[in-house]
Amino acid sequence: MGTVTAADPHPSFLADKDAKVFVAGHRGLVGSAIVRRLLSLGFTSVVVRTHAELDLTRQADVEAFFAAERPRYVVLAAAKVGGIHANSTFPADFIAANLQIQTNVVDAALRCGSVRKLLFLGSSCIYPKFAPQPITEGALLSGPLEPTNEWYAVAKIAGIKMCQAYRIQHGLDAVSAMPTNLYGPHDNFHPENSHVLPALIRRFHEAKATNAPEVVVWGSGSPLREFLHVDDLADAVIFLMDHYSGMEHVNVGSGSEVTIKELAELVKEVVGFQGNLVWDSSKPDGTPRKLMDSSKIQGMGWKPKIALKEGLVETYKWYVENVISNKK
Repeated sequence: MGTVTAADPHPSFLADKDAKVFVAGHRGLVGSAIVRRLLSLGFTSVVVRTHAELDLTRQADVEAFFAAERPRYVVLAAAKVGGIHANSTFPADFIAANLQIQTNVVDAALRCGSVRKLLFLGSSCIYPKFAPQPITEGALLSGPLEPTNEWYAVAKIAGIKMCQAYRIQHGLDAVSAMPTNLYGPHDNFHPENSHVLPALIRRFHEAKATNAPEVVVWGSGSPLREFLHVDDLADAVIFLMDHYSGMEHVNVGSGSEVTIKELAELVKEVVGFQGNLVWDSSKPDGTPRKLMDSSKIQGMGWKPKIALKEGLVETYKWYVENVISNKK
């Protein structure tokens, strides 16, 4: 993939390390991991903007940025994200902001004329609530969504379809990757709007710090979930930028699943909480099982490298050093 031939005048992504790569959403869990990976690979012109510098929901500002910077590659990792509580409390924010970000970035990437490739990052919540497991890419739009996060999911589905439409009508090399549940450094540990894994880390840490006798966790603990370390996703993003130019979106998962109960016990062990773990089965469980079929990307030659416990130890260390220490 790293050589240039007469039939293919453009170098591959990994052979084009001096080109401008715009990573939208570089401060988030996903974007920060992608920037770390690009820099470690020797990319010399990674372009980033904070939300204060560039509001991606403002079309004119996004168009002006693309016209001025003229990036060759774009990774769209910017999104408004949150857990069940945030999605049900702020549905308008989730659908509007994500539709605006996607529309503005993809359209500006086409109009500026310099972008050779764009990768859009979605989420496994795009799939129907009761999709056959493991979930293949073909399950998209085959049934109703999980109601608790349908606003976010509908926006992400629109993003996939927008990439496909711009490929069909305009020839834009826009691809989409759908990661499973992610975790790692720079995750959101907020008490009200975080996902399950960072929420568990925070709650067990706080219980340990206050010598609480128990930690109460919502639900029965029975739902099955798949988790992927964000550094593995970043590696997959680079792989797809270099190897894939197809119409269909691509699942990116670890291929292994764990019950929420097993996950909670593992987090409890990693954090070192000595008290009891109590399940509040009056609270909702969400989707019963969500395992993605990642055979498509694995068939291309990519595989995850970071085991769950190893990743949790590293993530907890980051939380203590960067979140807890900043509160003191």
